[in-house]
Amino acid sequence: MRQRSMSGNFLLAPIPESSSDYVLHKDIKLAVLGSGNVGKSAMIVRFLTKRFIGDYEPNTGKLYSRIVHVEGDQLSLQIQDTPGCIQVQDDFVQVLDSLSRCVQWAEGFLLVYSITDYSSYQSIRPLYQHIRRLHPNSKTPIIIVGNKGDLLHARQVQTNDGIQLANELGSVFLEISTSENYEDVCDVFQHLCKEVSKLHSLSGEKRRSSLIPRPKSPNMQDLKRRFKQALSSKVKSSPSMG
Repeated sequence: MRQRSMSGNFLLAPIPESSSDYVLHKDIKLAVLGSGNVGKSAMIVRFLTKRFIGDYEPNTGKLYSRIVHVEGDQLSLQIQDTPGCIQVQDDFVQVLDSLSRCVQWAEGFLLVYSITDYSSYQSIRPLYQHIRRLHPNSKTPIIIVGNKGDLLHARQVQTNDGIQLANELGSVFLEISTSENYEDVCDVFQHLCKEVSKLHSLSGEKRRSSLIPRPKSPNMQDLKRRFKQALSSKVKSSPSMG
């Protein structure tokens, strides 16, 4: 059975303009990726509202925009949810292509699987590899999340499986229960925000150093004129030969 493909224009809905004149210094862009029914939307809403909602209509790529505070910093946070039709079969390559715009836009990623669905765990590696292809020279932070940690009776993915995969990929791994533990969900997003903020700080230092004012390059006529003036002054100041 073929998975339904995703529309290429589902991403990056318009973000409401802030009514405040206050200019935010940190704009954090995150994306949450994973198979269907792993709890991506529930995680986002849990983090932003502290409420857990168990059932969602299949989403079409909603963009959440909020002002949040992380360790005293005020952040303009944008979180891109993505449709849950990612499976390692049939048109998976096409699905990855449709996610490319989102992956290029985002600065930090949560890759989510359900501990009750082994196929969702299998989708993590190709998603991770796709992100690294589009951010080849980047230290873009990626966190792997095993969700639904409360459903131990239905577990198909062991905790060690998640740890081993994260170690192989060089990523951070956390196993959580969105329904039972708000603090764990909050920790995941706050950790990712902090990692993106660190990158902002590093790139900001590089930008500041590159913005040192440089004198404007003179045009060729001006350059020749200055060169003649320099030669002339040297001739006048040189002692006469006798």
